Amino acid sequence: MSSLLITNAQLVTLDDNNRVIDGGSVYIEDTKIVDVGSLDTESYTPDRTIDAGGKLVMPGLIIAHHHLYSTFARGFTPPGPPATNFDENLRFLWWKLDSVLDTDDVYYSSLLALMDAALSGCTTVIDHHASPACCDGSLDWVERAFMDVGLSGCLCYEVSDRNRAGEGIEENERYIRKCREAGDGQMTALFGMHASMTLSDETLQRCSAIGNDLGAGFHVHAAEDKIDVETTRDRYGKRVLDRFHEFGITGDKTIFVHGTHFEPDEMDLLHDTGSMLVSNPESNMNNGLPVSPFLDMLDHGVLVGVGTDGMSSHVISQARAMYMHQRTLHQDPTLGFVEACEVLLWNNPRICNRLFAEPRGALAAGQLADVVIYNYVPFTPLRADTFYGHLLFGLGFSRVHTTIARGDVIVDAGDIPHLDENGVRAFCTERASSIWSRIQ
Repeated sequence: MSSLLITNAQLVTLDDNNRVIDGGSVYIEDTKIVDVGSLDTESYTPDRTIDAGGKLVMPGLIIAHHHLYSTFARGFTPPGPPATNFDENLRFLWWKLDSVLDTDDVYYSSLLALMDAALSGCTTVIDHHASPACCDGSLDWVERAFMDVGLSGCLCYEVSDRNRAGEGIEENERYIRKCREAGDGQMTALFGMHASMTLSDETLQRCSAIGNDLGAGFHVHAAEDKIDVETTRDRYGKRVLDRFHEFGITGDKTIFVHGTHFEPDEMDLLHDTGSMLVSNPESNMNNGLPVSPFLDMLDHGVLVGVGTDGMSSHVISQARAMYMHQRTLHQDPTLGFVEACEVLLWNNPRICNRLFAEPRGALAAGQLADVVIYNYVPFTPLRADTFYGHLLFGLGFSRVHTTIARGDVIVDAGDIPHLDENGVRAFCTERASSIWSRIQ
């Protein structure tokens, strides 16, 4: 059994009492937090002690929706005419990129993005993957990257009919069963789908039958752009969420992503079925899409989380964008600040705690030992009632000193000691050029 003691910390516990403790300590054994607070540190004999030097210590962050495979798109300009709408952006960029990925591309795009996640204080990622040229077994390569970095992950494969009917169904089923059999807690799975507009009734029925038979939730894009809404209405005479609900896709382990075009009745349906919604504000802005009505969804009682949608692995910036997006939309400087912080710090862990067996998101006894030490010493008072300001205007611009995931130190003094970070980045630069050259 390994043990770790963090001392001399400014603890932001995010526990049931939402305590901020100056000069506090955290004691960890194996993968679990054992004790938190103003501890008698002399009574412990840990394998390692980390003196936080007064730095801020808090639970590891969670990305509730990512596309790790998109890593190599950074800086790339697709051949041909520029995309002028969301549909063209899918067809001209994303579906061309994912179609040329091989297993090494899948692994290294995941590895690089997960390294960045760890360096930004994130310890759990819920990912949505697609790689049609190497669909079968692809989630094992994504999993390998999680294992090599040390983070926890929830994976799925994006089923659609755009290449062949039901592509990815077997990969989802295989990987869900694999995670059940492994049972180690680090990796879990959902049944992934792209969007209503790329899924026939036959494919939806197959996904629903297999996913529900396995007792798995689903991870699916919904009403991200008006083309999804219009295509679903024109082909099937239904609204997007109504169609998914009729096929048994809704439920308390299901994540719907985006929902920028959901109507109030659909928000009620999300609430009534216990379904979750993950907003991705920077991605929506980048695609020229409407502002996600996440405040309305919260008012309807929906469990709303926040993700990065492959834009980056820096989730604090997404919470910052969430509230600014709302203030611009409504021209009201009183909206969204507290709600965006609570979505990131409280709702993302609630989402994870429906999907993973091990609770996370707080510095408290029995919680998973996912802990981050930031190179951040505040120059204004930091208390429970002021922390949100420090989160969005301080921590979001600060470097991580230490990231502890599942009790292991995976970022140490700003470096990832068990990986050749510079070598990986140099290799990925070369690999990106190779991928770009294959895109026609």
